[in-house]
Amino acid sequence: MDLQGAAAIVTGGASGLGEASARRLAELGAHVVIADRQEEQGKQVADDVGGVFVACDVTSEDDVATAVAAAGELGPLRALVNSAGVGRAGRTVGRDNVALAQSAFEFVIRVNLLGTFNVLRQAAAAMALISPVDADGNRGAVVNVASVAAFDGQIGQAAYSASKGGIVGMTLPIARDLAAVGIRVNTVAPGLVDTPIYGSGARAEEFKARLGESVLFPHRLGTADELASMIVECLTNSYVNGEVVRVDGGIRLPPR
Repeated sequence: MDLQGAAAIVTGGASGLGEASARRLAELGAHVVIADRQEEQGKQVADDVGGVFVACDVTSEDDVATAVAAAGELGPLRALVNSAGVGRAGRTVGRDNVALAQSAFEFVIRVNLLGTFNVLRQAAAAMALISPVDADGNRGAVVNVASVAAFDGQIGQAAYSASKGGIVGMTLPIARDLAAVGIRVNTVAPGLVDTPIYGSGARAEEFKARLGESVLFPHRLGTADELASMIVECLTNSYVNGEVVRVDGGIRLPPR
């Protein structure tokens, strides 16, 4: 699917995987909406790629509607990258024998799973109204970002794994739902990726090097650009649909 002149929305586009995806989409000629809560960074990325920034909480129906409307002003909306998310660790019952707060579990589910669906449903509704780009009837494509924690959740990742597992689980049924209007849906499940979450400096680099030793091959963390490459492939390859693709160097996460 050719994205030249089309509009694309990238949630979480101010940094990390979202930023790398936005930059790759812009290189393909797409007009990108950076939908993020990080205003300063988001505006900078939008300026860099010639797109627009929209302050967006993915759990807000109004914020997402604003982002979708902004995309419609740039061109036909044909691509969505759902990369916004949060990660908060907490054991179901901690070492102090206190149960994890229900609100903590719900927060992660609300942002990662419900937020992903909120953006997807509104973007897909807009895509359904535009003309197909080819004889097959392709109108657009969605890529959600899950995690290998959906399959190999570690200690303390109950909420995070549940949220990402939900994204994995809804990929095929939503792809089936949207086939009728020519919209493909895929999910990418990253492994250990070198993003700003690990911090900077010598200590951070040592920590990342130790993490990389557990990757099957190559023995390092992945890069945001490597993940973005797969995300863009899923958007542009018109025969990839209903799939969940691990991009993780072959790692299988241990319990801790």
